Formats: sequence, structure tokens, C-alpha cells
Amino acid sequence: MPDKVALVTGASRGIGAATARLAAARGYRVIVNYLRNADAAGALVGEIEGQGGEAIAVQADISVEADVQRLFQEIDHRFGRLDALVNNAGIVDRSMRVEKMAAARVTRMFAVNVTGPFICAREAIGRMSIARGGRGGAIVNMSSGASRLGSPNEYVDYAASKGAIDTFTIGLAKEVAADGIRVNAVRAGITATDIHESTGNPGRVERLTPRIPMQRIARPEEIAAAILWLLSDEASYVTGAVLDVTGGL
Repeated sequence: MPDKVALVTGASRGIGAATARLAAARGYRVIVNYLRNADAAGALVGEIEGQGGEAIAVQADISVEADVQRLFQEIDHRFGRLDALVNNAGIVDRSMRVEKMAAARVTRMFAVNVTGPFICAREAIGRMSIARGGRGGAIVNMSSGASRLGSPNEYVDYAASKGAIDTFTIGLAKEVAADGIRVNAVRAGITATDIHESTGNPGRVERLTPRIPMQRIARPEEIAAAILWLLSDEASYVTGAVLDVTGGL
């Protein structure tokens, strides 16, 4: 797998950062996309380079079409190809019942969690498709166990956005299979990242952990390992799959 190039969106922290690290360790040249935290993205690039890898950090809001186009133009300029896309960037909001949700909240949730991956996939397909002179490739979308559970009384909007990602994954996989592109998703369970702080629901992780059959939450590296497997040649006949990495929940 020499010389392959991977874009990980939302890669400055959490699952995205763990995925970028593992991709670099396995020989990918990595684009670390970030929204605001330039320092964290730069530190991650430095870490990867310090271990002999190659990476660049590129700021872009994946919910903004012009930003996504600029991101992919930078990939064209720096690497001239793209082999893997990890649609990891996503948001959650404060715990709230649907009856209290403003339209603006739901619109933003879907813009980042659904529209963004659509636009990124569109740009990636144009570069990967063998019908357009590409070399094929793989896309992994980040879903959540919330898409099956619904997250009542917390964030049904987030769960619904991840349900859309599940459906998007299945449909897109069938659409681009003949173009040499595999599309899969990882449905992550509760993971030890700082995204939980944005819910305004202290103690949520501790409260939910006993419900997990494995009696613990995931480490970001465990989710990253599933993503890298789906990107790898070991998963060469896997497309349209939504892989649960939820500890049995």
C-alpha cells in the first residue's frame, strides 16, 4: 500500500485523530482536516512526521461547499490523488427533547453530519472513480449506535442524522461499486472523547456504561482500527456494510 493518500475529516481530536495516526502508521499520506483547532491539527501532523510519516493539516468547514472544494483542490495540489476518505467530522448538541428543538439546531446538525459527508463523497468519487481515470478507492462514513437506538430525551436529531448516514452508505455503495469504490460505515458506540462535553449532560457516560454488555466504553483507537480495516485490502469484498463497534449495545 505504498504512496496511498487518505483524507480524514474532523481529524484534530478524538476518533478522527486516532484514525489519522493509525492510517499514517500503516503507510498512508494523511490529510488532517480540521475546523477551528489549528494547534491540535498541527501537533498531530508534527507527531505523524516525527514517526516518519507524511501529513498535512487543512482547515475547512465540511458543511460549506466552497470549503470542501478548496480542501480537495489542496489535496490535488499536494498529492495528485486520493485513495481513502473517512467522513468522520460531525457534531452533537446539548441534550434536549424534540419538543424544545429550534429549526436552526436541526438544520445545523444535518448540514454538518449529512450534507458534509455527501459533498466530501462527491468530490472523492470524482477523483477515485476508474470510469474517470482514477484508481478506485474506499470511503468509510462515521455512523453511531444512536442511529439504531434513537437517543430519546437526548438528541434525536443527532440519531436521525446518523440514520441518514447508514442509508447513504448503503445507497452510495451500490451506486459506485462498478467505479472501483467501496463504501462502508462504522457505527461507533460510546467512545472516550471530549464530544460528550458538548451535551451539557454531566455523568452521561458513567450513567450509560452499565448498559453496555462489555461494561466499558470504547477507546478511540478501537474505532480507528475498524475504520482502517474497512479501508484495507482485507475488506476488498466488503461494501455497503454498516459495522457495529458498540461493545454489544
